[in-house]
Amino acid sequence: MTGISHPALNTQESAPPRDTTRTLTVAVGKSVVVDTPRPVKRIAVGLGDVAEANAVSPTEVLVNGKVAGDTSIIMWDISGARQFIHVTVQPDTFVVDDHLEGVRRELKAELPDSALTVSASNGSVFLRGTVTDLNASDRAVQIASTAGKVVNLLYVHVPSSAPQILLKVRFASIDRNKQKQFGINLFSTGLGNVIGGTTTGQFSPPSVTLPTESNGGTASFSNELNLFAFFPGLKMGATIEAMEAKGLVEMLAEPNLLAESGKKASFLAGGEYPYPVVQGTSSGSAAVTISFKEYGVRLSFVPTVTPRGTIHMQLMSEVSSLDFTNAVEISGFQVPAIDTRNVNTEVELGEGQSFAIGGLLDNRENETFQKIPFIGSIPILGKFFTSMSKTKTNTELIVIVTPEVVQPIPAGSPLPQLKYPENFLPPNTGIPMHTPDAVPSQRTPAAPSMPVEQLVESMKPEKPLEDTSSGYSSQGGFTPQAMGSSPK
Repeated sequence: MTGISHPALNTQESAPPRDTTRTLTVAVGKSVVVDTPRPVKRIAVGLGDVAEANAVSPTEVLVNGKVAGDTSIIMWDISGARQFIHVTVQPDTFVVDDHLEGVRRELKAELPDSALTVSASNGSVFLRGTVTDLNASDRAVQIASTAGKVVNLLYVHVPSSAPQILLKVRFASIDRNKQKQFGINLFSTGLGNVIGGTTTGQFSPPSVTLPTESNGGTASFSNELNLFAFFPGLKMGATIEAMEAKGLVEMLAEPNLLAESGKKASFLAGGEYPYPVVQGTSSGSAAVTISFKEYGVRLSFVPTVTPRGTIHMQLMSEVSSLDFTNAVEISGFQVPAIDTRNVNTEVELGEGQSFAIGGLLDNRENETFQKIPFIGSIPILGKFFTSMSKTKTNTELIVIVTPEVVQPIPAGSPLPQLKYPENFLPPNTGIPMHTPDAVPSQRTPAAPSMPVEQLVESMKPEKPLEDTSSGYSSQGGFTPQAMGSSPK
C-alpha cells in the first residue's frame, strides 16, 4: 500500500466521489502505465505474487506482471473515489512458444509416424492428432506435460483383434496292479473224535459245531474262498485261497481350449454327482440336504502373449473320477470317493513348443505273511499252516501342454465334423438350415481410429458369466427356493 501527499489538495475544489471499474491485461515480465483523472492517494494489490503496482507520479500508476494469474488492484484518489482494476497476467508468448517448440521437437523425435499438433491457451496445452496405440498416447501426454496442463484430444488407431491361443493338454495315465494270495483253513467234523480246525486267521475259516443226538458235527461257511474240499468218510475238509490277479487301467484325455490373450477360459468334461450333507436344525435333530460335486476332466488357464513373443500361462488342470471301492455310507446314502490328479502352475512357452508340466511314477509292494508258530516252520508240511498275500501296484502319469496361436476358420469353409459310429436319420429336406427370407445385414465398417477415452472404455474387462438357471449356484448346491423351502 502506497500513500502520496499532494500540496494542491487544499486549493483544488473537491468533486463528488464516484467509483469506477475497468480490466487490464499484462504479460509476465511486462509493465503497463495506468493514468488516473485525479492524483492517487492510496493503492492496494490483491495478490502481490501475481502483479505489483507503484505510483510513479500523482496521476500515473505502473503495473508489473510477475506470474500468470488473476488479481485485482484498488486505487483511492484524493476525492475518495475508488477505481477497481481486474488484472489478468498472461504468460509470456515468447516463453510459451519456446516451450511448445521444444515439445514439438520431442514429439517428432519420439513419435515420427504420428502427425501431432500442440497449442496453448489460458495455461493449458492442447494435444491433437492420431497415434498408433495407447502406449504412444501415454508417451505423447508425458512429453506435452512439460509445457503445462495437458488436455488430451488424441485419436488412436483401432487395434487389430487380440491373438487367439489354443491350449492342447494331454493326460496319459497307466495303472497296473498284481495280486497274489495263498492260504489254507483245515477243519474236522469228527475225524478221530475231534471237532475243530486250524487257521492262520488271515482268511475267514469255517465255523464248526459239536454233534447232537440227531446230527453229527457240522461246519458252516461265511466264505468258501476259491477252493473247497470235504471228505465225508474222513469227516475232514479244507478251504483254500489260491489266487493270482493282474489289472491294467489306461487313460488318455486330450482337452483342447481356446482363449483370447489375457482372458480366462475354463473347460469341464464330466458331470456332477449328488452327495448328502448333514446339517443341524433348531430342534436339535440332524437334517440331510443334497449338494453337488463336480468331477471329470477340467482345464482352466489364462494365456498372455509377452513382448518376447512367448506365451505365459497360468494353468490349472485336473482329472477326477468316482471311486466306489472306497465309498462310505451316510444315512443310507452311498457316497463315493474321488480319485483326483491335478496340476496348478505357471509356465512360459514359445508357440508350438511343449512342456511336461506334471509327472508321476509310483511303485508300491505290500506283502503279508502269517503262520501258526512251530507247525508253520516245518518243511513242506508247514505250508498247510501258513498264509500269504502280496500286492504290487504301479502308476505312471504324465501331463503335457502345447500352446498355439490360431486363426478362425474362414467364412464359407467347411467345419470340422465328428465321425459317428452310426449314421443319423436323413433330414426331411435337403435344404440347409437358415433364416427364412433373411436379408443380408449391411455391416457398418469399423472406424480407423477413435478417441483415447473411448478406446480405453471398450477395452475394460467384461462382467463374468453367472449360471443362475434352475436355482443352481455355481458355488455348489441348490438355493433354498429351488429346494422348496424359504430361508428363516
